[in-house]
Amino acid sequence: MVAALRARYHFPHALPAPYPYETRLDVLHGPLEVVDVQRVADSTTHPWFNQTLCKVNDSVVRMGVVRGEYHWHRHEADDEFFYVVEGRLFIDLEGNTVELGPRQGFVVPRGLLHRTRAPERAIILMVENCGIVPTRDGK
Repeated sequence: MVAALRARYHFPHALPAPYPYETRLDVLHGPLEVVDVQRVADSTTHPWFNQTLCKVNDSVVRMGVVRGEYHWHRHEADDEFFYVVEGRLFIDLEGNTVELGPRQGFVVPRGLLHRTRAPERAIILMVENCGIVPTRDGK
Protein backbone atom coordinates (compact mmCIF):
# COMPACT_ATOMS: atom_id res chain seq x y z
CA MET A 1 0.00 0.00 0.00
CA VAL A 2 2.83 2.44 0.85
CA ALA A 3 4.42 1.84 -2.56
CA ALA A 4 1.07 2.46 -4.28
CA LEU A 5 0.59 5.76 -2.43
CA ARG A 6 4.14 6.86 -3.24
CA ALA A 7 3.62 6.05 -6.93
CA ARG A 8 0.21 7.72 -7.06
CA TYR A 9 1.33 10.97 -5.46
CA HIS A 10 4.90 11.01 -6.83
CA PHE A 11 6.53 11.60 -3.45
CA PRO A 12 9.15 8.85 -3.25
CA HIS A 13 10.32 9.84 0.24
CA ALA A 14 7.19 11.46 1.69
CA LEU A 15 5.87 8.42 3.54
CA PRO A 16 8.07 7.02 6.33
CA ALA A 17 9.03 3.38 6.52
CA PRO A 18 7.42 1.37 9.31
CA TYR A 19 9.23 1.82 12.60
CA PRO A 20 11.05 -1.31 13.74
CA TYR A 21 10.31 -1.03 17.46
CA GLU A 22 9.19 -3.68 19.92
CA THR A 23 7.11 -1.92 22.56
CA ARG A 24 5.56 -3.74 25.52
CA LEU A 25 3.08 -1.68 27.49
CA ASP A 26 2.19 -4.34 30.05
CA VAL A 27 3.40 -3.40 33.54
CA LEU A 28 6.00 -6.00 34.46
CA HIS A 29 6.21 -5.32 38.22
CA GLY A 30 3.79 -4.19 40.90
CA PRO A 31 4.48 -2.52 44.25
CA LEU A 32 6.79 -4.38 46.62
CA GLU A 33 8.44 -6.33 43.78
CA VAL A 34 12.13 -6.15 42.92
CA VAL A 35 12.72 -4.69 39.45
CA ASP A 36 15.70 -6.42 37.83
CA VAL A 37 16.63 -4.17 34.90
CA GLN A 38 19.63 -6.28 33.90
CA ARG A 39 17.56 -9.47 33.67
CA VAL A 40 15.06 -7.80 31.35
CA ALA A 41 17.86 -6.26 29.26
CA ASP A 42 19.65 -9.61 28.96
CA SER A 43 16.48 -11.28 27.71
CA THR A 44 16.14 -9.18 24.54
CA THR A 45 18.01 -9.16 21.25
CA HIS A 46 15.70 -6.71 19.45
CA PRO A 47 17.55 -3.53 18.37
CA TRP A 48 14.86 -1.18 19.76
CA PHE A 49 12.97 -2.65 22.71
CA ASN A 50 10.79 -0.90 25.30
CA GLN A 51 9.24 -2.55 28.34
CA THR A 52 7.10 -0.84 30.98
CA LEU A 53 8.68 -1.91 34.26
CA CYS A 54 6.36 -0.38 36.85
CA LYS A 55 3.83 2.32 37.57
CA VAL A 56 4.51 5.08 40.11
CA ASN A 57 1.46 7.24 40.81
CA ASP A 58 0.39 8.60 37.40
CA SER A 59 3.75 7.85 35.75
CA VAL A 60 5.48 4.75 34.41
CA VAL A 61 9.10 3.70 34.39
CA ARG A 62 10.05 2.16 31.07
CA MET A 63 13.26 0.42 30.18
CA GLY A 64 14.71 0.64 26.71
CA VAL A 65 17.37 -1.50 25.15
CA VAL A 66 18.15 0.58 22.11
CA ARG A 67 20.44 0.75 19.10
CA GLY A 68 19.74 3.00 16.14
CA GLU A 69 17.36 5.94 15.85
CA TYR A 70 13.87 6.64 17.10
CA HIS A 71 11.63 8.90 15.02
CA TRP A 72 11.16 12.63 15.62
CA HIS A 73 8.16 13.30 17.86
CA ARG A 74 6.81 15.49 20.65
CA HIS A 75 4.53 15.12 23.66
CA GLU A 76 2.33 18.20 23.78
CA ALA A 77 1.27 17.88 27.42
CA ASP A 78 4.00 15.80 29.10
CA ASP A 79 7.68 16.00 30.03
CA GLU A 80 9.86 12.93 29.50
CA PHE A 81 12.89 11.87 31.59
CA PHE A 82 15.73 9.74 30.19
CA TYR A 83 18.38 8.03 32.33
CA VAL A 84 21.27 6.02 30.88
CA VAL A 85 22.13 2.81 32.71
CA GLU A 86 24.67 1.52 30.18
CA GLY A 87 26.08 2.87 26.88
CA ARG A 88 25.53 6.30 25.30
CA LEU A 89 22.32 8.02 24.30
CA PHE A 90 21.98 11.06 22.08
CA ILE A 91 18.87 13.21 22.34
CA ASP A 92 18.41 15.36 19.27
CA LEU A 93 16.40 18.51 19.89
CA GLU A 94 15.49 21.31 17.53
CA GLY A 95 18.94 22.89 16.94
CA ASN A 96 20.81 20.97 19.65
CA THR A 97 22.01 17.50 20.61
CA VAL A 98 22.56 16.27 24.16
CA GLU A 99 24.87 13.30 24.79
CA LEU A 100 24.29 11.19 27.89
CA GLY A 101 26.62 8.57 29.33
CA PRO A 102 26.06 6.04 32.11
CA ARG A 103 24.38 7.42 35.21
CA GLN A 104 23.33 10.65 33.48
CA GLY A 105 19.77 11.85 32.96
CA PHE A 106 17.91 14.56 31.06
CA VAL A 107 14.37 15.95 30.94
CA VAL A 108 12.82 16.80 27.58
CA PRO A 109 10.12 19.38 28.32
CA ARG A 110 6.61 19.03 26.94
CA GLY A 111 6.01 20.27 23.42
CA LEU A 112 9.66 20.04 22.32
CA LEU A 113 10.35 18.09 19.12
CA HIS A 114 12.98 15.43 19.82
CA ARG A 115 14.33 12.01 18.93
CA THR A 116 16.67 9.62 20.67
CA ARG A 117 19.45 7.58 19.11
CA ALA A 118 22.21 5.25 20.21
CA PRO A 119 25.12 4.33 17.93
CA GLU A 120 25.68 1.14 19.95
CA ARG A 121 23.46 -0.86 22.29
CA ALA A 122 22.38 1.20 25.28
CA ILE A 123 20.17 0.47 28.27
CA ILE A 124 18.04 3.41 29.36
CA LEU A 125 15.23 4.16 31.77
CA MET A 126 12.45 6.58 30.92
CA VAL A 127 9.94 8.14 33.28
CA GLU A 128 6.82 9.55 31.69
CA ASN A 129 3.11 10.02 32.20
CA CYS A 130 1.32 6.67 31.95
CA GLY A 131 -0.88 8.20 29.23
CA ILE A 132 2.08 8.43 26.83
CA VAL A 133 2.10 5.46 24.49
CA PRO A 134 5.49 5.19 22.73
CA THR A 135 4.22 4.64 19.20
CA ARG A 136 4.81 6.03 15.76
CA ASP A 137 2.74 9.15 16.37
CA GLY A 138 4.57 10.01 19.60
CA LYS A 139 1.46 10.45 21.73
